[in-house]
Amino acid sequence: MKTWATCVTLGIAVAAIGCAGGNRPDNGPTPEDVADLPPGMRLRNFDRKVRPGITVLLDDSINLVAGKRVALVTNQTGVDEKGRRTVDLLFADARAQRAGVKLVKLFAPEHGAAGTADREGLGDERDQKTGLVVHSLYQRHTMAPADSLLQDVDVLVVDLQDIGTRTWTYVGVVLYSMQAAERRGMPVLVLDRPNPISGGATEGVLLDSALADASYPTPTGRTNGFAIFPTPLRHGLTMGELARLFQANLKMSARLTVVPMRNWRRTMWFDDTDLPWIKPSPNMPNVTSALLYPALVPFEASNVSVGRGTDQPFQRFGAPWLRADSVVRLLEDLTLTGVRFRAERFTPEKPGDGKYGGRSIPGVRMELPDRERVQPARVGAAILWALNRVHPDSLKITPAGFDLRMGSAKLREALMAGADPDALLDRLLPSVVAFEKDARRFHLYR
Repeated sequence: MKTWATCVTLGIAVAAIGCAGGNRPDNGPTPEDVADLPPGMRLRNFDRKVRPGITVLLDDSINLVAGKRVALVTNQTGVDEKGRRTVDLLFADARAQRAGVKLVKLFAPEHGAAGTADREGLGDERDQKTGLVVHSLYQRHTMAPADSLLQDVDVLVVDLQDIGTRTWTYVGVVLYSMQAAERRGMPVLVLDRPNPISGGATEGVLLDSALADASYPTPTGRTNGFAIFPTPLRHGLTMGELARLFQANLKMSARLTVVPMRNWRRTMWFDDTDLPWIKPSPNMPNVTSALLYPALVPFEASNVSVGRGTDQPFQRFGAPWLRADSVVRLLEDLTLTGVRFRAERFTPEKPGDGKYGGRSIPGVRMELPDRERVQPARVGAAILWALNRVHPDSLKITPAGFDLRMGSAKLREALMAGADPDALLDRLLPSVVAFEKDARRFHLYR
């Protein structure tokens, strides 16, 4: 109890950078811990509900932004457990006001401040409640906050929802924000949020280091915001843990503080947290889509619809040329754990990817009888194998885009040459296990 009590005394944000247990803080007490506290010492507001980083910041760590001019990188996912926007809380909440917090700049990632835009070249907006301009960080690709916009800023705060998959541009925004803060010698705070598909599983090929690009983005550069570091397709970390990983492995000097959640555990799925689910992007309606996203995201670089423009994006795939029954038979014969495949037809309506809008096409729907056992990276590899086996002439892949998302040209080539997908993924296991073991030093939660 001595170490944990010290963390409470110092503040939760301090625990995020290594108070108890080396680099991993004790993430909140059990009821037995509370009973064992010394006489007269009781944990304030003890409950078992998950509280996101913004709540912890305001409750326990407001000193990190007290009296400072704050730039906030966020979107519609930046809310507390009651659904109140981080923007409004830092701008007008009594706790922030008493501490002299001054919210002076806003930035938004891909999809804009409201998370509804599904196109490139997003312009700046104006936040109606605060009157502040929301500066877009998404043009042809994900950008960093510009140096010129940070001149009157003391601290850069990031509050964005990850979905647990390497190919997510909000992760790039975190890295680029750290780099922007590093360039100006200012601190950066990451307000942590749950990994919605749990932090208990790591799988899929590590991004080939030849494809990874963590360089600082420029208007004419070739960075993309999602293929930035060799992590597995499903990385098993939170946004704050990823930030810690970047800082260490990229040898960054950024003054990073992760403000952790309260009461989150690695085995929790988002719907275990009682936090409000707010679509992180227009095509991410629920946790099921988030879980299957890593299976289908490589097919963004193909002539296969991934269900955009339907009520189940990333839970189905299809094309006009698809012989769905044949593909389903091949996939079912693989006996992939936790997932079933069903032939169907669906009609994308105004899909953001422009694939087959308004056309009824044959497709395959994925169902999850046991989400704890499903391995989406294996599912994605199996789908590529099956589609290529049934439709070698109709399936069209853009290799560069596909490889950046799946993570490996060699894996794609082997699958399209007919290699057994399960055996291929098995051979990748040692590198995934090694990553997971190394990543534990960045864990903030048990």
